[in-house]
Amino acid sequence: MRALERVDLLTLENRMSAPDHLFVQSVAKSMSVLEALGARPGPLSLNELAEQAGMDRSTAQRMAHTLAILGYLEKGPNGRGYVLGKKLLERTFDFLRGNPLMERATPVLADLQRQTGERVDLSLFDDLSIIYAMRRQSKRETFFATLVGRRIPTYCSSGGRAIMSFLSEEAVDDILDRSVLAPLTPKTVTDKAQIKVKVAEAKALNYGLSLEESLLGEIAVSSAILDHNNQPIAAVHIAGSCSEWNRESFTQRFAPLVIEAARALGRG
Repeated sequence: MRALERVDLLTLENRMSAPDHLFVQSVAKSMSVLEALGARPGPLSLNELAEQAGMDRSTAQRMAHTLAILGYLEKGPNGRGYVLGKKLLERTFDFLRGNPLMERATPVLADLQRQTGERVDLSLFDDLSIIYAMRRQSKRETFFATLVGRRIPTYCSSGGRAIMSFLSEEAVDDILDRSVLAPLTPKTVTDKAQIKVKVAEAKALNYGLSLEESLLGEIAVSSAILDHNNQPIAAVHIAGSCSEWNRESFTQRFAPLVIEAARALGRG
């Protein structure tokens, strides 16, 4: 299980043990089944599902059966094990359709990609991580890096650093203290002091930079989108290949464009 997903499941477990009378544990358990399937690609048997979700086999069987009836789980190839169901895509559609920022961002990102010829993304700020909600591919991509819904830790992403540059020092420290600072690549910066330097750079420049920290061979610049209260809620990203660009040429070419796009989408 990847570090970020392990944090999510531990957070869920801690909340389930808290004295919250409004918290429905059966719903939490069903969500942990879905998250367990998301943490490991491919079908999971009931035993694997129970182990991954941290519950006994009988509970896992009831949860999986119910979710399968509802369409959120499906049987794997040849009827073996469980995989995530297609109905989950409907909820993604509902979220994207119901978020006004997505509608405003669609033409802006389309125009940005035409200008740049590189991959452009929009991510949403979600505390310890950013989650990609819109992605427009370029000519060559790593498959998983093009998918909506991918999470990246806030501390090591260009968008996360751009977002943190608009937070107070106390808020940045809180994010770093609660994050699992595990490297995604050999070049991921995990030292808190160095991360804070990069956040300060993002504040001074109005864009964040990530150089092979979340994906080897990739350079990305991002600028934060602010709401009407001047709080960061999202980020626009431009990502390119290190085989075609160095830091200086990439930032000189694309930083002004990503800043302009983020400002166009802000305070909506």
